[in-house]
Amino acid sequence: MNSEIFDKIKAICIEIFNCKESEINENTRALDIERWDSLAHINLVLEIEKNFNVKFALGELQDLKNIKDLVELVVVKKNT
Repeated sequence: MNSEIFDKIKAICIEIFNCKESEINENTRALDIERWDSLAHINLVLEIEKNFNVKFALGELQDLKNIKDLVELVVVKKNT
């Protein structure tokens, strides 16, 4: 897993979900974060798109299970 991208996504998550750093790891799922609702999810996606200069298709986001999957998707998008 790309640690630089993970660190940036982790910082974005902490800001959007207003949570502690210890709450975000590669296995964190939406169910694990109280404030990770549908609106926060949209904000997360938009912020990641802006920070990494990528665009996600809806189908790409549906299969994500955790932060690790999100990091790997960003890596793929940046390399295409």
